[in-house]
Amino acid sequence: MNLVQLISEKGKRQVAARTEDGFRIVRRTRSVLELAHAAIEAGTTVAAIAEERRLGKAVNVDAAYEEGRLLPPIDAPDAAHIHLTGTGLTHLGSAATRDAMHKKVSAEKEENLTDSMKMFQMGLEAGKPEKGKVGVQPEWFYKGNGTMLVAPGAALLSPAFADDGGEEPEIAGIYLIGPDGTPFRLGFALANEFSDHIMERVNYLYLAHSKLRPCAIGPELRTGKLPAHINGTSRILRKGKPLWEKPFLSGEDNMSHTIANLEHHHFKYEVFRQPGDIHIHMFGTATLSFADGIRTEPGDVFEIEAADFGLPLRNPLRVSKPEKVKIKAI
Repeated sequence: MNLVQLISEKGKRQVAARTEDGFRIVRRTRSVLELAHAAIEAGTTVAAIAEERRLGKAVNVDAAYEEGRLLPPIDAPDAAHIHLTGTGLTHLGSAATRDAMHKKVSAEKEENLTDSMKMFQMGLEAGKPEKGKVGVQPEWFYKGNGTMLVAPGAALLSPAFADDGGEEPEIAGIYLIGPDGTPFRLGFALANEFSDHIMERVNYLYLAHSKLRPCAIGPELRTGKLPAHINGTSRILRKGKPLWEKPFLSGEDNMSHTIANLEHHHFKYEVFRQPGDIHIHMFGTATLSFADGIRTEPGDVFEIEAADFGLPLRNPLRVSKPEKVKIKAI
């Protein structure tokens, strides 16, 4: 079952489920988070709770998208309790993309592996352990909290001090931490893990800075298992016309790590198992327009789509105004 969150024409929150003939409202439901809490309490799934509440009237989700009424497929009243994180160098081909970026300013001899290639090699060798065993830990990064989560159709704001603002088409896992500290996976969504690739290219130790940017997920939350092979398309539109377009692959068939291994190495930290917290964890990509020499501009529109996830994730690029932050001593 695929779910979306939206605001009705009358200004009320709604959750809708995709059916064979379009979307229908999930009755007596204002949020996916509400469904998730009910599923944990009942010991069942989000999809089962939605079906139990029954589907009501049809809703025009395309119109809601066009009118800016779609919400991220998961959110919370307190955005500080949403954690945005991710892993890199997890996809076959991702090391070649990253390495090409870094070698442009690297003085290393050709015969020496960069740290990116070493990390990728570790994943190839031990990122898919046998069931019940723990594999090698991946590269990991922090993007921010829920204040940096952007809805489908809303602008991705690049800070005025940024060197670049580029897309990263990914799949994100969506999790809610239960009352006893158990992580529950609600499902998966498309994600644009928006980053500053010029800053990262200066020195790979700037990766942490380059990731502190907003990101977008959705529009649809896909419940259940992630398909082993995902074939999608990432594109950039400039003034309504395609500037760049390229297929991207995801799913475990195209990855050097299992989803279970990536989840283990995130949730092994107690700080990420606090009851009531939401985690949006992005699993990486091997496809970047920046690696093909594209420089984005304000007004460009990022579009990421994959048939398994329904509607495309579409977000325009904007640049925020410069800010002067004054530190006060008290």
